[in-house]
Amino acid sequence: MNKILIAEDEAPIANLIKTALEGAGYHCVRAADGEAAADLLETAPFDLALLDIMLPKADGYEVLEYCKSLEVPVIFLTAKGQLEDRVKGLRLGAEDYIVKPFELMELLARVETVLRRCGKTGRVLSLPPDIEIDTASHVVRKGGVPVALTAKEYDLLLLFMQNKNIALYRDRIYEKVWGEEFLGDSRTVDLHIQRMRKKLGLENRLVAVYKVGYRLEAEKMDNG
Repeated sequence: MNKILIAEDEAPIANLIKTALEGAGYHCVRAADGEAAADLLETAPFDLALLDIMLPKADGYEVLEYCKSLEVPVIFLTAKGQLEDRVKGLRLGAEDYIVKPFELMELLARVETVLRRCGKTGRVLSLPPDIEIDTASHVVRKGGVPVALTAKEYDLLLLFMQNKNIALYRDRIYEKVWGEEFLGDSRTVDLHIQRMRKKLGLENRLVAVYKVGYRLEAEKMDNG
C-alpha cells in the first residue's frame, strides 16, 4: 500500500483529499504545516507528497527540498494558479502541479500517473469481503481465485474501486474508461458493467443510480 503525505493547513480540504485517497487504497498522513511535514518525512518513508505551497512555518517550496533529498516525488496542490507559479514549481522539481479547486477523480488519476512514472506502483485494492485488484499485475481475484476480465471490465472495476460510494455519471465513466467523448448512447457502458458485475457477483453492490449512472457500495446494505 502506497503511503502519501498530505501537507495542507486547511483541515476540510485535507480531510476531503485523505478520504478520497484512502478510499482508493492509499495510506495517508496529514501535516498541518511545513515543519510538521518535514518532521514526518525525516521519520517515516513516503511514496508521494502532496504539498500546498502556502503552508505555515515552512512553505511548500522548502518542504520540496526535503522531499528531493529523500527521493519522495511531489505534487503541488495550490491556489497559486499563475503560469509563472506553475513553471516555478515544476522547474524546482515537482512531478505535477494541480491548481485548486480540482476534481477528486482528476487528483486520483494524477497520483496514479506520478506513482507509476516514479516506479512506486504496485498496490492492492480491496473490496471486502473477498475482491482484490493487484494494480501491478492487473490481476483481479475473488476469494483468492483470479477472475478473467476484459481490459475495459478491469478499467471499470478499478474506476469504481477508486471511487467507492460515489455515484458516477455514465458520461464520466465512458470518458474515463474509453477515453472518448460521450455521445449519449449508454448501451456500451451498461453492457460492460453488467458483464463485469456478473463475473464478480456484484449485482447487489454495483448499483444503478436513477438518471445518473452507477455507484459501487463499499459495504453491503442491510436489507432487513
